[in-house]
Amino acid sequence: MADLLWYQYVLIGLIFAWSGFVRTSLGFGGAVLALPFLLLVSNEPLVFLPIIAIHLLIFSSWIAWNGHRQVRQAGNGAAVQSNIDWGYLVKALKIMIIPKLVGVVGLLTLPNHVMTSIIFGIVIIYAIGYVLNKPFQSKHRYVDYLLLGLGGYVSGTSLIGAPLIVAVFAAHVAKEQLRDTMFVLWFILVVIKMVSFVVAGVDLQLVHQLWLLPCAFIGHLLGEKAHRYLLHADTGLFFRVLGAVLILVSVVGLLSMPG
Repeated sequence: MADLLWYQYVLIGLIFAWSGFVRTSLGFGGAVLALPFLLLVSNEPLVFLPIIAIHLLIFSSWIAWNGHRQVRQAGNGAAVQSNIDWGYLVKALKIMIIPKLVGVVGLLTLPNHVMTSIIFGIVIIYAIGYVLNKPFQSKHRYVDYLLLGLGGYVSGTSLIGAPLIVAVFAAHVAKEQLRDTMFVLWFILVVIKMVSFVVAGVDLQLVHQLWLLPCAFIGHLLGEKAHRYLLHADTGLFFRVLGAVLILVSVVGLLSMPG
């Protein structure tokens, strides 16, 4: 990014602030809603992906830890519900881990535009149901297994698998636990992705973290306020917002596809 103009740096900073806001308020979408805009500023995906991954590691671990600490303080020694649905998280990881590793090592070579179209098409179907307050419910658990496996594979090849995974988790995890549960999952999946970056010798852009991390932090603070508002809103509003963001994610993703 050394040859960019000053206004391009400003745009990149604003986009990372937007990414932090979306990620913290809903627990997903920070990468998918930021990457297409970042590539319009500078078409260098391997420059931005490590930065996004490191931000996700930092903020996911921070938010998950704060949520755990707040639950313990609220309980004050009494038994309280965890802020993370560990049961469903472990169940989903067992389904996703092999497709995730397959995607990381590139054992399958499906055309990117085909995979992207399938994912965002499925996500839009889920999202319309949330917006209409009639969420899609699969009649067979194997449908969820298929969607989680597909999401795991895509998260191994890129960072656009989150919307599909969230669409399944939202049907099985309470809204109060959804964001923090997703952040623990993202942390695990991104650690695997970061290992692949290191093994491949990809520049992690650690220097640019010095000024982009504060930008993301500003978005994070605003996202915390938005998240608290959504938690105290009625369940219908929460899922309508979730569905609207899923549709936005999918449309942006589809429009950003080449040719």
